[in-house]
Amino acid sequence: MPARFTRHDRSRRLLDLVARHDAAPAEPRLPALRVSRLRDGQVLESQTVGVEASDDAAEAAFATAATERDTLVVLEYDMPTAEQVAHLGQAWDLHPLVVEDLLKAGQRPKLERYGDVLFVVARLASYDDPTEDVQVTEFHLLLRDNTVVILCQARDGESVGDVQRLARDPAVLRLGAESIVHSFLNTAVDGYVQVVADLEVDREAIERQVFDGDDAVAERIYRLTREIIDLQHAAVPLMDVVEALQAGSGHLEIHPGLHAYLQDVLDNLTRVTGAIAELREALTQILNVNATLVNQRQNENMKKISGWAAILFAPTLVGAIYGMNFDHMPELHWALGYPMALGLMVALGVSLWLLFHRNRWM
Repeated sequence: MPARFTRHDRSRRLLDLVARHDAAPAEPRLPALRVSRLRDGQVLESQTVGVEASDDAAEAAFATAATERDTLVVLEYDMPTAEQVAHLGQAWDLHPLVVEDLLKAGQRPKLERYGDVLFVVARLASYDDPTEDVQVTEFHLLLRDNTVVILCQARDGESVGDVQRLARDPAVLRLGAESIVHSFLNTAVDGYVQVVADLEVDREAIERQVFDGDDAVAERIYRLTREIIDLQHAAVPLMDVVEALQAGSGHLEIHPGLHAYLQDVLDNLTRVTGAIAELREALTQILNVNATLVNQRQNENMKKISGWAAILFAPTLVGAIYGMNFDHMPELHWALGYPMALGLMVALGVSLWLLFHRNRWM
């Protein structure tokens, strides 16, 4: 368990973290906050506010969650600013390590518990077919009591959209705040399944490219392999997250009815990670096959080059012999010496061509 901090120490650490975050180069952002209220698996209301009103909206949402214990409150931050993260950290008295993680993107999927706050990192993925690019978007989830906070760290690809996408199954949402985490993870796994299906289509296209002898296929294989590795880095660590959530990480108590749904997510994720591994292995084999075919084509070209070199060497040899200009060379004084030399050159060249053609060198 991380070391305990007093509220004063945490506030000072928050200010330091925010100051260091603001020192980084600014990036274009579209910060917004969507607040949703759910009860009995149904969305009661949902509103979106800009960054200026996000702090007040968050405070009102937290107050609603505290007074309406039977209501599930979900806050969705779209690329939050450092100030929004700082306000969230102060409102929930978050551990400085959590705030530091919230300010940093590029983390691998994980699940951690700090006191009564559950912290989850997960990634959604989508596939842009024209560019053959797997776009991965990192999300951070915070859960405490009947409140769930979802923070989108970058707009590189897939987004949650709105809470309606997570509220597809009201029966699941009745199982507590952890059901939102389950729905989010289930959405992520569904996205992985679609990406794998799209990658399979490109793999088949690459196979046809390889056997058609396309010289640009090697670069395409390397590029697609890199995208598969990115997808693998998003999917494989998520298995530990689902297993930890199912096991009740950090003495987390989840509704018994949610275990079956989490097991279903884990089963689907296991199949997806297996398919990703097989896809990566298939591309490795395709690359090896392509290298073999390239070597074969190079060998065929070398055979042709060597054959033509031998054919051209035959008349060169005859010419070199009769070009030595010795005094006693009877053929030099024959009337048919010149036609004989030409005929010998042609005969040797034709004989070599027939020999190489029979052996399929030419």
